[in-house]
Amino acid sequence: MNLKPWLFAALLPCTAMAAGPDSAALSVSSSSFTDGGVIALQQVGQDPACGAGEERTPQLSWKNLPAGTQSLALVMFDPDGGKGIGVVHWLAYNIDPQSDGLEEGKGGLTSKALMVGRNSRGTMAYRGPCPPAGDKPHHYALTLIATDLPLGTLPEGLDRSGLMELLQGHALGAQSLVGRYGH
Repeated sequence: MNLKPWLFAALLPCTAMAAGPDSAALSVSSSSFTDGGVIALQQVGQDPACGAGEERTPQLSWKNLPAGTQSLALVMFDPDGGKGIGVVHWLAYNIDPQSDGLEEGKGGLTSKALMVGRNSRGTMAYRGPCPPAGDKPHHYALTLIATDLPLGTLPEGLDRSGLMELLQGHALGAQSLVGRYGH
């Protein structure tokens, strides 16, 4: 992933600590898209103006969570959207770190596996990529955050700023994948 420092700071304002010298680094991967690759139509918004996708959450896998991880959070953010101020497409939190990932299409709404927060439109659902037609491809940073907060600690209905505020001092590490999409 080749992010500019200012872009990464905009994506994740909480401090992520590196893994210790004897442990492997936290990693996140997806069978739905590769880091730096094109996001599949299955994840894209359903509106024909977006490409008429299926609006399915991407599959995610993670490993090497930092010691002390009690819950996970996910943020999918498009820094190119919203005329430069960014767009939140997906917030998910209170995710059990004992699971090793999320199946494709299984994280779009609150369930036993996770709680979904508010996207930029204010709805508590996954919102697939949908940049304006003719724009250069947008970048969608999907960041997994390991926290020391016990499962169920974070309340329902959080938006990105509320989530980041509550994660201050509780983030143990983070890793991102960046997918691109344009039409």
